[in-house]
Amino acid sequence: MYKSPLDVRRKAVQFHSEPSRVIAKSYLPGGEARIKHIIKRILALPEDQTNQLLADLTADFSKRHKNIEEIFRNNFAVIKQWIPEKSILSAEKQCLLGAYFTHEYSIEGAAFFNPSIVSHPDQSHLKAGCLRFILSFRSTGEGHISSIEFRSGVIDENNELSFDPVSKLVETPELIENPTYDKYVFSLKIEDMEAKHKISEEILQPLPDQFKLSDLQRSIQQELDKYPDPTPLLHETIEKIYWLARSNYELKFRSDHRISERVIFPVSENESRGIEDARFVKFVEDDGGINYYATYTAYNGFNILPQLLETKDFFHFKIRTLNGKAVQNKGMALFPRRIAGKYMMISRQDGENMYIMASDNLHFWHQAELLQVPKYPWEFIQIGNCGSPLETEAGWILLTHGVGAMRRYCIGAYLLDLEDPTKVIGQLPEPLLSPMENEREGYVPNVLYTCGAIIHNDEVIIPYSMSDAASGIAVVPLKQLLVRLQAQAAAA
Repeated sequence: MYKSPLDVRRKAVQFHSEPSRVIAKSYLPGGEARIKHIIKRILALPEDQTNQLLADLTADFSKRHKNIEEIFRNNFAVIKQWIPEKSILSAEKQCLLGAYFTHEYSIEGAAFFNPSIVSHPDQSHLKAGCLRFILSFRSTGEGHISSIEFRSGVIDENNELSFDPVSKLVETPELIENPTYDKYVFSLKIEDMEAKHKISEEILQPLPDQFKLSDLQRSIQQELDKYPDPTPLLHETIEKIYWLARSNYELKFRSDHRISERVIFPVSENESRGIEDARFVKFVEDDGGINYYATYTAYNGFNILPQLLETKDFFHFKIRTLNGKAVQNKGMALFPRRIAGKYMMISRQDGENMYIMASDNLHFWHQAELLQVPKYPWEFIQIGNCGSPLETEAGWILLTHGVGAMRRYCIGAYLLDLEDPTKVIGQLPEPLLSPMENEREGYVPNVLYTCGAIIHNDEVIIPYSMSDAASGIAVVPLKQLLVRLQAQAAAA
């Protein structure tokens, strides 16, 4: 273990995976023929047996889910297309059918790790020096499918942390069926996908500046009606437009879902194998407005797709694609405000070095500039960011991960120029955090990692994962860290 010269204090609190935290999701065993066989058996049940089976299932699972019958009804809608025509179904029969096509999924069954922390949108009724916060985690279950979970609590005036009770229940949000799109941004994304031509322009032209999915579907149908014998280009264009629309969607949690009950589970085909490593940041707009953004990696088992999540309240989330040749890799972290009128992000382009990007548009990133290459033995294999940069009067503190011998991950720190963060003005020659003996064992051994920290009461508060098995929190004195970083800048 590398020993840090700084006064790094690890808090006693730890977060471990809890397999009992389950969601109920749609379950389609086998293909269409098998689904129809199952439906036929259920339809043949007499009504009294249907009612008893449903009552037993509801009693058995209602303590594990807030709205189990609503879940059954929603999953009945998934298989409704295979119900024989002219079937007359009671509400109970529909619910029972839905139950047979529902299963539980343990979202933390394999791992619970890679946290980030931001201040909570609601800071009311707190004493001076206190801060309410939200922690996000990457939770992984069967098949290595990852999702986003949340915890909350308060940091007091002495930087002691207390945590809100964690609900035993966990629920997925409602997928908003008819989301809104910005025509200008949508058009730019079509161009970025090399699908801008006469057909796509004819589809987009009649749409209003802010259009709904239903508007888009009508315009596509009108385009199809023009061509009794559609060309391959028409089919390809429509497929790309629908792909883009499905990749940009909105989610909404019910108001009675506590923060620890909310889980963002993969929705689109692009993230069917997981939502990975969300880096949350509280972003201050030029007019003083606040948005919370998170960059994350969508994975479908074959390809990755960088995505941007946006929320103001952690109830309503917008998910948007990131576009441009500079966002084709993992691990991007957005600066918490514009700099010289531009959005800025730390990124990686090659899986080895660290880059920085600037853009006029939050959704498009076309150029990247090399920021730093591995310099010290503990990072010879790879370097990258560990969340959004933290603003101080001395410059931007950028937490990093470095990979060294035996694929050991350590957390380091850089200091970037405040006005021009393309300039590295300081770097710790040793890790800020490296795996202690009791942090080395887990799903992925010898790895410490974080997706974002905050500064509060003159300390840097760093939630971090330990070998993907658990997470903890470390605290570093801000002034001490800056003195060390500035000393390195002077030495350089």
